[in-house]
Amino acid sequence: MRHSPDAVMLFAAGFGTRMRELTQKTPKPLLHVGGKTLLDRTLDLTKAVSPKRTVVNAHYHYAKVVNHLQGTAVQVVVEQPVILETGGGLRNALPLLGDGPVFTSNTDAVWRGPNPFQMLLEAWQPEKMDALLLCLPKDNAIGHKGKGDFVLNEIGQISRGPGVVYSGIQILKTDGLHNIAESAFSLNLLWDQMHKNGRLYGLTYPGKWCDVGSPEGITLAEQLLEAADV
Repeated sequence: MRHSPDAVMLFAAGFGTRMRELTQKTPKPLLHVGGKTLLDRTLDLTKAVSPKRTVVNAHYHYAKVVNHLQGTAVQVVVEQPVILETGGGLRNALPLLGDGPVFTSNTDAVWRGPNPFQMLLEAWQPEKMDALLLCLPKDNAIGHKGKGDFVLNEIGQISRGPGVVYSGIQILKTDGLHNIAESAFSLNLLWDQMHKNGRLYGLTYPGKWCDVGSPEGITLAEQLLEAADV
């Protein structure tokens, strides 16, 4: 079994309800920010790690995701009749992703700074980590209104609590997915197992990140992109 990730799973199945009317006929990953879809922006970032396989899941308006990626090397897994959430969606895609650790990423953020996938790959230590989550200080998480998701200790292990914000990108070993009984479930269940074993780690991102979860988030993201060109 390989120890370094060479496959990417992009989550694009959600309903995007916080986008209100913008997602009535369009899945959120296909909304445009600064002239490019959120999905394409994420796919562009993955090129830095040269994945052998890239898989996108789809559920809401799935045909539009399939059509958008037609003619590319990206494979689409359609979740029907029900959405499987992040954990179930990842497990459902494993036949295409292969054995070993994978990158997973949300598709609703814009970045300014180092390539997040490259940062994770350079910091990945499979002998002690089962997951490495890319996180940000709250001041660098534009558009995020929560108190933070995790606390990092002095050696990089993370636990639940107000502190840094999870960016939505990680490297994850997938073995534990097969031990979860539910068909639709969050990756939080797998993280909890890893935390109990002392193998859940975090990495702090030094740049800025914008959560594009609402119409206001699009404006904030475009302002961030414009600032990056100054």
